[in-house]
Amino acid sequence: MECVFGLVGNGFAIVAADTSAVHSILVHKNNEDKIMALDSHKLIAASGEPGDRVQFTEYVQKNVSLYQFRNGIPLTTAAAANFTRGELATALRKNPYSVNILMAGYDKEAGASLYYIDYIATLHKVDKGAFGYGSYFSLSTMDRHFRSDMSVEEAIDLVDKCILEIRSRLVIAPPNFVIKIVDKDGAREHAWRQSVQDVTTAAV
Repeated sequence: MECVFGLVGNGFAIVAADTSAVHSILVHKNNEDKIMALDSHKLIAASGEPGDRVQFTEYVQKNVSLYQFRNGIPLTTAAAANFTRGELATALRKNPYSVNILMAGYDKEAGASLYYIDYIATLHKVDKGAFGYGSYFSLSTMDRHFRSDMSVEEAIDLVDKCILEIRSRLVIAPPNFVIKIVDKDGAREHAWRQSVQDVTTAAV
């Protein structure tokens, strides 16, 4: 039931993900952040089995940091996406990771970019992408309203349209979403869209 989607606008990229941690019919928490900062100008949004998602994204994050530490320069977004794809491909016939990834980044030369990487190591540079059951609604909404020259405000409005469609039409829709942006000023959290707060139940 996970929903992860993103798009590239005029000089920036936005990714959004649901924040539900679920197992079978149980919701464990509603504030799980599934978008990780790889470095100052890269974001990786992931969906899939929780263990694979957390372990693999942390593995990619640490290797991106290691490359920068050893060489003194950061990986470009394209290079980080190709590294990620290579690791998924290597694991595919050994112990595959059940994880789908949207990687967003900003490079001085190339500008903002978004990469689609699925669990069988398919890699594509895209203007918009999505994973999960929410992709049925977010992709169609983005197909209708997306423009490559969108401003940040217009892109956020489109993300909110996608969230509204998912909440309205998906039978078991995640209630909360986190939205993050990366541009020339770096990667940062933009907002949370919450309709359900986490409730702490006192021990009986």
